[in-house]
Amino acid sequence: MKVLVVDDDVVSRMVLMHLIDSCGSFDIVEAEDGADAWQQLEDGLRPAICFCDLRMPRLSGIELLQRVKGHAELNSMPFVLVTSANDKETVLEATRAGAAGYIVKPFQAEQVRVHLVDFLDQAASGYEHLAETPADTLRRLGINGERLIVYLTGFQNQLTAAATDLEAVLAKGDQQDARVRLDRLHAGCVTLGLHGAAAALKSFTAERLSNEQVQAVLSDVVRAVIHQAGLVRQEAG
Repeated sequence: MKVLVVDDDVVSRMVLMHLIDSCGSFDIVEAEDGADAWQQLEDGLRPAICFCDLRMPRLSGIELLQRVKGHAELNSMPFVLVTSANDKETVLEATRAGAAGYIVKPFQAEQVRVHLVDFLDQAASGYEHLAETPADTLRRLGINGERLIVYLTGFQNQLTAAATDLEAVLAKGDQQDARVRLDRLHAGCVTLGLHGAAAALKSFTAERLSNEQVQAVLSDVVRAVIHQAGLVRQEAG
């Protein structure tokens, strides 16, 4: 399975390729910038997923994403933006453009792995996805599939940001604030019909939360969101 990695910074590209390779057996194709990536795609490259830097010369990550979404053979490919700017405007712009999510430099292995989980052997990973069917969620919320994708992508971005925030909160020892933040994420899971993820966020005991414990659960919740978004796209297609 091919994975396209696009970054004009050769060191960042190498680090990301190493992390992808550590997640499983993938055929990694690299592009030195957006223009190079687009040329390869026009020449027939059809990767299963693309990881692309946001800010590049010649053709930015957003511009490449827009071209991909406008291409009949490429628009269903998950497109993950790579950025060092963890700000709301960037996340919103990426969501509107159709990004499947984003990862923030410096990279962490789990950030990368959650985007590849649907391409790995689910049984081997021990991951089980329990959720409402997309059709039931659409009926319950009274929305269409496109809007549900926006909600799921936005929630995924919120979870990514929450992982960093919770690490800082727990480092300060603020258990109450951490639980309040986790309760908000639980409410999001319930709203989106992610039953397994919601149960995972409610599985914490009254004992002190550890960052390791919280990060592991958040990773599973992100996997659930990505998996559900994939199902919604399949039904829409």
